[in-house]
Amino acid sequence: MSKKTAGKDKANGGGTIALNKRARHEYHLEERFEAGLALQGWELKSIRAGRANITEAYAVIRDGELFLFGAQMTPLISASTHVIADAHRTRKLLLHKHEIDQLIGRVQRDGYTIVPTALYWKANKVKAELALAKGKQTHDKREASKEKDWARDKQRVMRSHNKNA
Repeated sequence: MSKKTAGKDKANGGGTIALNKRARHEYHLEERFEAGLALQGWELKSIRAGRANITEAYAVIRDGELFLFGAQMTPLISASTHVIADAHRTRKLLLHKHEIDQLIGRVQRDGYTIVPTALYWKANKVKAELALAKGKQTHDKREASKEKDWARDKQRVMRSHNKNA
């Protein structure tokens, strides 16, 4: 990697902007898509400052287009002097037509939900990772946490066993 590309990655905050950890807890995530975001200038500045949050966000299909609701990008005081900034503005998601058609079919036919799982940088552009998701029941959430705890305990035991051997 050259020095020029390394500098650009640091200027953009390095890769991941925001994660939606709650989505992994609340939903069974099945298929993932990468979408672009139609942003305004002040939103990009607030993202670079680390003020993006997608924990309450979800995507909706309207008139054959995909929109992101509930994503919060808190405006910087110095960046939005001439624009009235709305932190919870509805943002358009940019996908290919065949991807949107595929999402429409799965949502209407199979009852899936479209949930954003991450925001990240890709070649100086902000991308959103979307996932087709089905909601988890309470017992599924308990089972997932038990499996996570067991995996952690198993790793701990294996580590201690390998130190003693």
